[in-house]
Amino acid sequence: MVYRLLADATAFVHLLFVLYVAFGGFLTWRWPRTIITHVLAVVWGAGSVIVGFDCPLTSAENWARDKAGDSGLPPGGFIEHYLTGVIYPESALGLVRAGVVVCVVVSWSVLWVRHGRTRVRKGALGLTRQ
Repeated sequence: MVYRLLADATAFVHLLFVLYVAFGGFLTWRWPRTIITHVLAVVWGAGSVIVGFDCPLTSAENWARDKAGDSGLPPGGFIEHYLTGVIYPESALGLVRAGVVVCVVVSWSVLWVRHGRTRVRKGALGLTRQ
């Protein structure tokens, strides 16, 4: 029972991570300092898709499911098991990936424009540190 709960909690955290990769850049509009964690998350997420290295959350979920007597995730991992074919059709995978890239680029671009304007405004008011 405990291992099954741990596996489910790991899957939930994994879902939050995937959502953060896709939409976390929009959080930087409110909290600009979180851009560092978002960049790291995007690099990790893109690397796992492009290079294909294993995600430790998948390994943790597989371990917990094994201890609970359940089967682990398929070789394709979390996204293949929980999202592709469930949330969106398998044929739309490329479109979904492109949508994630667009979200990241738009969110970072707007952050860059906002941050640049803030620096200019503060400089004009004499509020910048020397």
